[in-house]
Amino acid sequence: MMKKSEHKVRSVRLRAVLIGFISAMTICAVTPFNNAYRMATPLGGGHFPLAPFYILIWMTILMGIARAFFKKHSILNGRELLTAWAMMVLGSGIAYTGLVRTFFINLTAPFHFATVENRWGEVLLPRLPQKLYPQDSKAVENLYNGISGGKQMNWWEIIGSIPWDAWLVPFLIWGGFILLCYGVMICIINILSRQAIVHERMNFPLLQVPKMMEEALDGNGLLRFFSNRFLLAGMTIPVTLHLINGSSFYYPGIPQIPTLILAGPYFPEAGLFSGFTKLKIYIYPAFIAFGFLVSKQISFAFWFFYLLGKLLFGLFGLIGYNIPPAALGVTFGPTLSYPEETQMIGAFFVFFLFLLWIARHRLKQVTAHAFYLRSSHDFNPQQEWFSTRIAFWGVVGGSLLLLFWFYYFGMPYNVAVVVLAVFFIFTLVATRVICQGGVAYFTLTAAPIDGILAFLGPQFFTKVGLILAVVAQKVLFVDLREALMPSLLHTRKIEEQQNRRRMILSAVFITLVCAVLVSFVSMLALAYKFGLRELGLDWATGSTVTMYENLFSLVDSPVQSGHWVKIFTSVGAAVMLILVICYHRFYWWPLHPLGYLTTYSSAMQILWFSFFVGWICNALCMRYGGVVLFKKIRYFFIGLIIGDFFMGGTFAVIGLFSFASYQVLPT
Repeated sequence: MMKKSEHKVRSVRLRAVLIGFISAMTICAVTPFNNAYRMATPLGGGHFPLAPFYILIWMTILMGIARAFFKKHSILNGRELLTAWAMMVLGSGIAYTGLVRTFFINLTAPFHFATVENRWGEVLLPRLPQKLYPQDSKAVENLYNGISGGKQMNWWEIIGSIPWDAWLVPFLIWGGFILLCYGVMICIINILSRQAIVHERMNFPLLQVPKMMEEALDGNGLLRFFSNRFLLAGMTIPVTLHLINGSSFYYPGIPQIPTLILAGPYFPEAGLFSGFTKLKIYIYPAFIAFGFLVSKQISFAFWFFYLLGKLLFGLFGLIGYNIPPAALGVTFGPTLSYPEETQMIGAFFVFFLFLLWIARHRLKQVTAHAFYLRSSHDFNPQQEWFSTRIAFWGVVGGSLLLLFWFYYFGMPYNVAVVVLAVFFIFTLVATRVICQGGVAYFTLTAAPIDGILAFLGPQFFTKVGLILAVVAQKVLFVDLREALMPSLLHTRKIEEQQNRRRMILSAVFITLVCAVLVSFVSMLALAYKFGLRELGLDWATGSTVTMYENLFSLVDSPVQSGHWVKIFTSVGAAVMLILVICYHRFYWWPLHPLGYLTTYSSAMQILWFSFFVGWICNALCMRYGGVVLFKKIRYFFIGLIIGDFFMGGTFAVIGLFSFASYQVLPT
């Protein structure tokens, strides 16, 4: 039986959840203004978001000071701070790239940017489901231009002036779709988290620093933690770097330390190394540290496959294969530029099958339990948020409702089944890359719909079904830089030993619902006050307009993808099959399959050098000092992370009160 003192340590009090919820809503309210209007350092920006960790640092320090004065009373313990941090992480992604950054542009672009020349009004607009889009043309125009006199209004006046009648129906319908997707994700994580946490013992690199901080707080060793000489040495580097470069940003007379090296000019434009002509070296101390904390096999695979992909481009040119980008056909991938990059489509599907295979026993148990073929006593309730039986039927029921949602707006059931399955396949694989690989900033190369188009072609869809699939993909399933599912798995890991699971699950669900609502209102208010034209949303606007242009091409004259796409997709599947077999069968195999999944990701263009340096440091440390040296040296890299994010948070606060902001982290 658990002792009373142990129960106190493991229990999360309501105050922690409330603090996390209030902080999350504050982040959701402020993020659009900070990111889109001030164009300051993003408060989220990835799966180790800036604002939640910056708040966590200060809360940990304050709790440490409070504990020194009130030794018998703990306002918040370390586990509770981690819970509050998890609530903030869940909300921070929804507040921008995870949802609202492109949401309103997605719903208004076909009306606002329609012209006689592009023929959208003739081809696209008649096929758009009316209930999914605002039908008030004045409301759309004011969204882009701002309300007349809006800049002089206060925020409450702006919120009152928003044409809610035009937005109410689209909000309710899309809100239902979004929350249904979130609900299915929660159920999937509830089913699969035990496989990752218990059976595979995944080490979750992105959680190591917060957990070490809070363990130090709970062990009354916070002062010793922050005074560690290795940690202080690590913090000194990013603090000094950003003090100098930040000062240079505001006072150009001060010399700047370069953090971007253009290595491309050192390579020839023709020959074997022609793929390296755009190679860049970004120096981000925190990401070097993440590269150190992840396993050597994974960090090695990340930079190795990225450089191998560059080499492959030159190799094709050397042997005379000049495959034009036009061979891609019409695609929707965020960074899909060349046919050889479609290897990732096949690789994602094969890796998903590998995940199913290694979790086959778990899935078999859950299925048997769902159909009452297995006793509930075989399941430890402490290892899930709620019953796996409920989770199983939650996935089934939620998926059926999503299928009906698609069918109601014009997509055939068979198409909806394939689209929904591919959406969640890509998201699940990306979750694995992020959580196991410690990739705080991850982007897809090919979009889920690209996989369907490659093999089944546009004729598989109806024209309305194709539009609906692509628009829904843009809402939640294509830009995964702040996707929800990885944050849910991180939250599940944090809460694995907590015993107030229902309260935490309720807090998660309420946080998600309120985060969607607050983020919607915040972004709408910002748009109607200043106009989308004046906000830093050029990428969001450009990518959305390009999406509708591609949709127009497929709807107006459907064209099957070229044979090169199928060839490279098959090659990607074959390569991934070899990688997963070797990884699973040979303990000495040096290449982790996760590395291949990021070969052409734009995120790896920024992070490859960080993983390279982190891998070298990790390899040298383990070879010449072993585990003992690793445990000492890791504090240096933890210092890099804390210092980098502390300075990022500080400059983000400065950016809220100025019209120019020094960027600390990747945008």
